[in-house]
Amino acid sequence: MDEFQSDSNSFMRKQPTLKFYFLLISYFIACIAHAQKVSVQNDPEAKKVLDAVSGNFKKYKSVKAAFVFKNEDAKGKVLGIKKGSLFMKGNKYRITLVGGQDIFCNGVNIWTYDEAANEVTIAKFDPNQSTITPQKLFTNFYDKDFLYRLNGDKKEGAKQLQEIELTPIDKSKSFFKVYLWVDKTAKNIYSTKIMEKSGVHYVYTLSSLNGNAGVGDDVFVFDPKKYPGVEQVDLR
Repeated sequence: MDEFQSDSNSFMRKQPTLKFYFLLISYFIACIAHAQKVSVQNDPEAKKVLDAVSGNFKKYKSVKAAFVFKNEDAKGKVLGIKKGSLFMKGNKYRITLVGGQDIFCNGVNIWTYDEAANEVTIAKFDPNQSTITPQKLFTNFYDKDFLYRLNGDKKEGAKQLQEIELTPIDKSKSFFKVYLWVDKTAKNIYSTKIMEKSGVHYVYTLSSLNGNAGVGDDVFVFDPKKYPGVEQVDLR
């Protein structure tokens, strides 16, 4: 599946926020200067898989998804787990971490609500910024800032997955590797692992995805009446 600020407990305070996560993913589409130079070095079989994922996602009219966020140390030890949900429709989206943070975007404004502080920050939505939106996450983010290769198949439960390894061209990035696991049958991204140079790994796994969900426009608008006493910080 760009911003995806501190959350409601110590676990999330130590983790990248949803905004920071999507900012990391925004590196996937930020660099265009190297695109022509590196394209010949990429694995054509990996590109076929990624193109299929992008093409499939573009067919969806509205999306409802559930995901699990997990962070690990360099040895793979799980440090914490959070569940979340994602809604998308056109250029609108909403991302929620249970007991933490809610981000609303109606295509005009972005509201970032911090449950612990009972505070919402309001900013203008600019689709031309390099910051990633969830929509971009599921489309052709891979062609511009990464070298990629197909590592092969693996099974997880009943799912047959294809593993794609992405290496950022810009070595100054805070991460050095990203792994995608694509559902071979559904042609959707099933899981993403971001490997930070600090040794921390961030894993996002979709537990469900409905591309034909009936999602009303009110889902993407922050309603202060539902959050008594909320403090509003308007940056528009």
